[in-house]
Amino acid sequence: MLDFFSIFSKGGIVLWCFQGTSQLFTPSVNALIKSVILQERGGSNSYTHDQLTLKYKLDNEFELVFVVAYQKILQLSYIDKFLSDIQLEFRNKYKDDLQQGNVSRNYNFLDTFNSMLREAEMRSKMEAQKPRPMMTFEESKKSKKTVASMITNKKDEKKPSKTKNVSSKGKENKSPKETVPESVSPAKENTKPVTNGELDDETIMKNREKFFNRGKKTPATKSPGKSPETDKKKGKAKRVWGNAGNNKDAVELDFSGGGDADQVTKEGTPTQAELTQVGQMSGQLRDIEPESSSEENDEEEEDEEEEEEVVEAAAAPKNSTKGSSFGVFSMFKNLVGSKTLTKEDLESTLDKMKDHLVGKNVASNIAENLCQSVGAKLEGKVLGTFGSITSTVKNTLQESCVQLLSPRRRVDILRDAMEAKQQNRPYTVTFCGVNGVGKSTNLAKVCFWLVENGFSVLIAACDTFRAGAVEQLRTHTRKLNALHPPDKHDGMHMVQLYEKGYGKDAAGIAMEAVNYARDRHINVVLIDTAGRMQDNEPLMRALAKLINVNQPDLVLFVGEALVGNEAVDQLTKFNQALADHSNLTNPRLIDGIILTKFDTIDDKVGAAVSMTYTTGQPIVFVGTGQTYTDLRNLNAKAVVHALLK
Repeated sequence: MLDFFSIFSKGGIVLWCFQGTSQLFTPSVNALIKSVILQERGGSNSYTHDQLTLKYKLDNEFELVFVVAYQKILQLSYIDKFLSDIQLEFRNKYKDDLQQGNVSRNYNFLDTFNSMLREAEMRSKMEAQKPRPMMTFEESKKSKKTVASMITNKKDEKKPSKTKNVSSKGKENKSPKETVPESVSPAKENTKPVTNGELDDETIMKNREKFFNRGKKTPATKSPGKSPETDKKKGKAKRVWGNAGNNKDAVELDFSGGGDADQVTKEGTPTQAELTQVGQMSGQLRDIEPESSSEENDEEEEDEEEEEEVVEAAAAPKNSTKGSSFGVFSMFKNLVGSKTLTKEDLESTLDKMKDHLVGKNVASNIAENLCQSVGAKLEGKVLGTFGSITSTVKNTLQESCVQLLSPRRRVDILRDAMEAKQQNRPYTVTFCGVNGVGKSTNLAKVCFWLVENGFSVLIAACDTFRAGAVEQLRTHTRKLNALHPPDKHDGMHMVQLYEKGYGKDAAGIAMEAVNYARDRHINVVLIDTAGRMQDNEPLMRALAKLINVNQPDLVLFVGEALVGNEAVDQLTKFNQALADHSNLTNPRLIDGIILTKFDTIDDKVGAAVSMTYTTGQPIVFVGTGQTYTDLRNLNAKAVVHALLK
């Protein structure tokens, strides 16, 4: 019933392989290695690819990977135990060769594998045919319930008891002579007398009376102190606006007349501080924190912490009592690299690490998966000399998070835009996300960065729902053209706005904007969409339509750095909606992430890990402020350092 079984080293050398069918399993195994093992997603040992279910087990002591594959429609309950048995048998049989690193020989393991597979299948059939014993009444939870445990007195729960507890504060306020005995205490008198699971007649009558009076409204009693005038509801006070009737202010605040994008008003004139931003973002984006000697200092601090742990471990046996098993040499037994890490050794440290990650705003299920992946990576490994479990887990988790945040594919907007320019077509980018995350603001930042690198930009106002969305983009267009005036670019307006007002079809406006940019040789089109919640099906269907019709080169999800578990839900449902509402064989999903408001979270940077772990897509930009230059590349090492400190 198994289609495929393979044993290979982490270096990629296949030691032994079994194939029951002629099906090609190479793409499935490669997908498992790329998507799970290399991306540090080893929390679950199961992976589905096409019509196959692949399960794997890591042997960290000998750096081996055991992979089994079978059809996903099958429910094989013995696979996990079979994987563990094969791992132990292969280790024990070829232990000497594996320790010597002799991986070039041919391992004759087929007979052993077939016999163990038959035993596992027979054991599974016998367990399936064996009837399960019925649970007795004494073993069920129902037998532990009594009548008293199922009845609750709501009156006693709502009103706290006026009598003081004799066992706590009552003893301090009363003298020993005034202390009420437990048998006649007032608190005991108010409780329901229960004898052998039966209630007395008086309590039963009270419960019946409460049941029949349920839902009846009690007549409201007016307080005698209030006068009839106070019962009248006061009307809402009329609001008085400042400078009311000033026609000058009304004209300045009236944006209904529209206006050309190249018209620069007095309010749009850039200040001296804004003019200093010009020319700062040419070329590559700057990192959040430059990789300077601060990282070397952090490594020195970690080394000092490890040395302190070793010193504390050395000082601990001095306080031990005589005759105990913890002698002077037990310190070296725990520190010297002869200790093999087990699941029990890592459990407490991983639990603390999980709580730490959740406190840093990582989604709880992702924090658990990361810790499980680290545990699977370390289980069976031998501790290094003078290495503690805490430092080993922390270093492994740090490597996993850095690898997770590092993009697994190239996202180079400047190179792709230059290539599209050579093909005489505009490079299109779509911005999507939930309400209020800063899509329009960060679109303007990306626009400023593109203009700084010599690209002309057309902004498509496809947010035809939110009031003020078009006016907001019009204001950004005026400011950007003021920072890069036409006289410095051969009379060409580097930023233009394409808008058709409100209430129109967003997909149609985006298509018209792309055609407009192609006809006028504009290099880049930035499509702004309306904010929508991930559970709003009509709006998600409209977003999928916009992406399917226009097929943008890049789909960016704009998310806040403030969210935790919500980030996972947003990204998952956005991706799922784009896939469900698409009529294409290979639907367009989210290609990258823009993380906004990154300057407001201090060291709680867990949203970056949650978003990257959810989709596997890279974080393209990080918004760190309000000016146009507050746009950065994600520095994975700096983020992980803030996450684990």
